[in-house]
Amino acid sequence: MKSILKHFTLFLLLLSLSITQISVVNATGLSSQTASTPKEGTDDPLAITAKAAVLIENNSGRILYQKNKDKELIPASITKIMTLLLIFDAIDQKKLSLNDSVSVSEYAAKMGGSQVFLESGETQTVQTMIKCISIASANDAAVAMAERIGGSEQAFVKMMNTKAKQLGMKHTHFKNCTGLHDVEHYTCAKDLATMGAYLIKIGGKKLFSVTSLYDSYIREKNHQKFWLVNTNKLLKQYQGVDGLKTGYTKEAGYCIVTTCKKDNLRLIGVLMNEDKPQTRNEDMKGLLNYGYSKYQQIKLYSKGEVLDTLKIKDLVDQEVKVITPKDIYYLNDRASKGEVKTKIKYNQIELPVFKNQEIGELVVKKQNKTIASYSLYLEKDVKKMNFLDKLLRVYKSLI
Repeated sequence: MKSILKHFTLFLLLLSLSITQISVVNATGLSSQTASTPKEGTDDPLAITAKAAVLIENNSGRILYQKNKDKELIPASITKIMTLLLIFDAIDQKKLSLNDSVSVSEYAAKMGGSQVFLESGETQTVQTMIKCISIASANDAAVAMAERIGGSEQAFVKMMNTKAKQLGMKHTHFKNCTGLHDVEHYTCAKDLATMGAYLIKIGGKKLFSVTSLYDSYIREKNHQKFWLVNTNKLLKQYQGVDGLKTGYTKEAGYCIVTTCKKDNLRLIGVLMNEDKPQTRNEDMKGLLNYGYSKYQQIKLYSKGEVLDTLKIKDLVDQEVKVITPKDIYYLNDRASKGEVKTKIKYNQIELPVFKNQEIGELVVKKQNKTIASYSLYLEKDVKKMNFLDKLLRVYKSLI
């Protein structure tokens, strides 16, 4: 009897240990499934759910994060970044002003999708049209502007594709200026970041005065007052966000191109084909958090600072100062060690030289790798000595 009890007790002990061991294995398994740490060897530390994503530093265009950056996808209304780009190009070239009037054609007024219900024959200023396109993603306003600049939407689309090639966008083809679905209308995350950076460059403060608005009105002075509400909710959810454009169609999913500036560091983030607007917004917050936690802008020189003095043969003033045209920063990886070194590389200089003429570049290196380069200019226009200049110099040397 004692023998039976002894074996029974041993059996219960072994069974208890087995159950405990199984419980520990199950607990560990659950823990690993809920962890957000990505698997080793993957190239996506953020676990972005979008089909494609890119994060770049605006000034240099340096890619800080990418997922399927060249994958050709349907862009929906973020197409209008190129529409806005050509509008600001026309303004920059003095072919258009913000106060110019734009007439709405019957074709533009009948555009489907998102619109502000412009009427055939109605006129609005370029400034108002930009507001409608940027905030309300208005297809009717986009087509009206396309017709104003290109003569027709078809001609304007040709301009869009030409500009895309000029900007080196290799995975982009446009079929319209609105983003309405077309199987031959596509782009990629990297090309959208390129587009966004160029638009920021030419649009500047005029652009941000509109894209940073969460809401606004048109036709404020008559009974047809219309409220515009931005679909870019990150304007209120993430400090520093001041643009650029959202988009959605069933085929494209939820897309966004966002720009944000903190501590002199401007980032551009792109997400394509998300399943929900909330997911899109949370992924973009994660993308921006990643950029600002990992990188910083460090100031090297202030605008107008003298970097060198050149002595050029046959120069009237004998020597001239080399200056920086703007504040110069470099993008620093917080985890990267080593000193930053700079070197000036001059072009072949032939007189005369004008102060807006690039004469060389400042190259910034870290760990023997070029991390940035900046154009340099002379402080003033300089010219070659003529006979009288030479005679005057000889005279001054004698006295």
